[in-house]
Amino acid sequence: MSLSTARGFMRFPSLAAALSLATLALPAQAATSEDEQLWVNLTAMGSIKDELVYFAEIQPRVGDGVSRIDQALFRGALGVKLSRDITLYQGYAHVVVPIEGGKDVNEERSFQQLSWTLSRPKDAEISSRTRLEQRWRSNGSDMGWRLREMLRVEHALKPGSDAVNALAYGEVFFALNDTDWGARKGFDQLRSFVGVEIGLPGASTMEVGYLNQLIDQGGSRQRVNHVASVTLFFRH
Repeated sequence: MSLSTARGFMRFPSLAAALSLATLALPAQAATSEDEQLWVNLTAMGSIKDELVYFAEIQPRVGDGVSRIDQALFRGALGVKLSRDITLYQGYAHVVVPIEGGKDVNEERSFQQLSWTLSRPKDAEISSRTRLEQRWRSNGSDMGWRLREMLRVEHALKPGSDAVNALAYGEVFFALNDTDWGARKGFDQLRSFVGVEIGLPGASTMEVGYLNQLIDQGGSRQRVNHVASVTLFFRH
């Protein structure tokens, strides 16, 4: 990352502040397990008619040292553009979690999402995504509530051009209740990403970079996944 780009990120202390606040909730002296993973996300998104929009994504996640499918996620949503900068979505997701030597665990999610472009300073964009999830899993009967908040910053590597942007985001997850399938009220996980956004033909983009996923597993245990993340957004 160039010095000018680094200075650009420093103009946005709110991102660092949000990540710092999130880490205050992490358990002290936790036993940590680690894994190397690859996440691939293919997302199509665009307008259906007037202010009615959609997105649909497929996301396989390869874990256990990038040797087997750890999760497969299928998610879609319909939304309404309330303004140029604000879109409200209602969506649904299906998640498959393969279990070695056992029966796969399936998770169903309904979610509401608010996507908001907060600011467009010169050669940059700051955006927020707030998502409230209702979760059901096949290994339990309770419904879990989870709140997710993402803060994202993009900054052009070359002034006046968005062909390649430096990209960073942080997303914190909080479980709002306990469930019989393992969710515990409080801090759930933190995802931190740094990489680049590359412009493709039309309005499509590709995002490539490193994602650190820190998960609170309860009982002073935590998991850190080191993820090579590749995302393709097909926009129309």
